Amino acid sequence: MEGERRAARARSAGLPAGGAGGDSPGGAAPLPGSSGSSALLPAEVLDLDEDEDDLEVFSKDASLMDMNSFSPMMPTSPLSMINQVKFEDEPDLKDLFITVDEPESHVTTIETFITYRIITKTSRGEFDSSEFEVRRRYQDFLWLKEKLEEAHPTLIIPELSSHKKQGPGLLTRMGQTVRSVALSMRGVKSRPEEFMEMNNFIEIFSQKINLIDKISQRIYKEEREYFDELKEYGPIHILWSASEEDLVDTLKGVASCVDKCCKATEKRMSGLSEALLPVVHEYVLYSEMLMGVMKRRDQIQAELDSKIEALTSKKADADLLTEEIGKLEDKVECANNALKADWERWRQNMQNDIKSAFTDMAEENICYYEQCLATWESFLTSQTDLHLEEASEDKF
Repeated sequence: MEGERRAARARSAGLPAGGAGGDSPGGAAPLPGSSGSSALLPAEVLDLDEDEDDLEVFSKDASLMDMNSFSPMMPTSPLSMINQVKFEDEPDLKDLFITVDEPESHVTTIETFITYRIITKTSRGEFDSSEFEVRRRYQDFLWLKEKLEEAHPTLIIPELSSHKKQGPGLLTRMGQTVRSVALSMRGVKSRPEEFMEMNNFIEIFSQKINLIDKISQRIYKEEREYFDELKEYGPIHILWSASEEDLVDTLKGVASCVDKCCKATEKRMSGLSEALLPVVHEYVLYSEMLMGVMKRRDQIQAELDSKIEALTSKKADADLLTEEIGKLEDKVECANNALKADWERWRQNMQNDIKSAFTDMAEENICYYEQCLATWESFLTSQTDLHLEEASEDKF
């Protein structure tokens, strides 16, 4: 299964134009983006949970901190739409890198859509070349995600998350929903304890990370409002100094301090929008994805339970049921093993990512306050020295 997983991932950059064969959807959803972005995100952009057709967020793999010559450091802000995925199936094998960037708008008489450049760089021998470059539409990414989930229902796939109401047709969705409801009604009778703990962890993690996401967005919004007000104070003090001859130097000094603090605030906001917010929101998306993974695992388990129950009550042909039960037992075992292995990898990456994001943000805050404090202390010291000098001159 691991070999299939690597092969499926590796083929992600080599889909035929418009998808893969007849399985890839022909339509595509418009997806605006830009390879460049301002250092500061507009407050309205941060509300990523809104149901907007023009807002799609790609999630990078959580192991992007260790870059090398194959993989130059790229911005990871969702607004930049530039993300990298580095696959590390073995700890010492870091030789497959996929970059998604350069969104490009296409306008035809029928539709307007966005394509993205996909660059794959590798030194693995099973590839015909060491580098591939193609352009794909957003719908191709959806198609790939669906195929990976079908082939590996309990692997945690960090491809993307869509807020669009797209996917399989109405009848397909109805069939899937009816089947899921039927299986959930029967319930899972013998879920292993480790998956009970895993499910509890996901529920608690989802609640906490969603709360952190909302708080972080609110903090950023308040920071931006503070920044917008702060940058008006400098010019006001300069204008004030023109009408106060005795306070010219003092007022201009205050304006200079405000300007320095304003620049420091802008830098801190950039760190917040580029380092913390994307990581937190990415794990909001991961929490939703994990719930889907657990649901698919339980569905496989419930299907096995229903076959065992049917065999016990002799409601169907015993030989046929025995064969089906054997296949389902193998399927459940493969699903469980795949989830357990991917779960440990995901948890370790999650802990590292979140710890790094908050540590970096804390260091940014410390630097910010130290810089602002030093600015005002220097100003106050200069003012004190000036007053002492004036007092000394008056005395003599």
